[in-house]
Amino acid sequence: RELEDVFVGLGFEVLEGPEVEYEYYNFTALNHPPSHPARLPQDTFYLSDDVLLRTHTSPMQVRAMESREPPIFVVVPGRVYRPDTPDATHVPIFHQLEGLAIDEDVTLADLKGTLREFARAMFGPGQEVRLRPGYFPFTEPSVEVDVSCFVCEGTGAVGSERCPTCKAEAWIEILGAGMVDPNVLGYVAESGYDPERVQGFAFGMGIERIAMLKYGVPDLRMLWENDARLLEQFGA
Repeated sequence: RELEDVFVGLGFEVLEGPEVEYEYYNFTALNHPPSHPARLPQDTFYLSDDVLLRTHTSPMQVRAMESREPPIFVVVPGRVYRPDTPDATHVPIFHQLEGLAIDEDVTLADLKGTLREFARAMFGPGQEVRLRPGYFPFTEPSVEVDVSCFVCEGTGAVGSERCPTCKAEAWIEILGAGMVDPNVLGYVAESGYDPERVQGFAFGMGIERIAMLKYGVPDLRMLWENDARLLEQFGA
């Protein structure tokens, strides 16, 4: 809810989408080629040949654009599924928050500004973000987004010791993002998303990862164990 409130304050609308999804929305319309490894059964829970448990909240990018004309500014929180073996940073069921902004003059600078405001709202005033080259099938260019470490204030050290949060790197990776690939817009061109006329950005973050960073939770599995001592920290 805290994440939603941040983006509502930035002018985004909150949407929800189906957890049981068609392969078309989960992969094809998001520019995943037929040979992409994410389509393989070891990475996706298939219910039939073309129906699956969504592996990310990104399918709502396409569904949202199909249902409304631009401009569009939406965020989509929700549960996602991947056949991962549970460990400190992976569980088979977790939550993501997707963001999408499409208009005639949206730029990478708008993406950076939006995420900087998000970082400051979540981790404290004065936080900065940096963008590093990345790869996602549905964005081009794609970026990995880091926030300046809010524990050591970007110095890499706490006192005389190496910062345990950023591992002395001074930056912490928090999410992936990029400019929406024109091929994705091509799938919804009939809804008014002509890639020659509009453009925009998308981002996606793991909600549990943000919570782990913000509240110092060392193991992702702890968020699923119903430990009252931990849940009390979140007002549960």
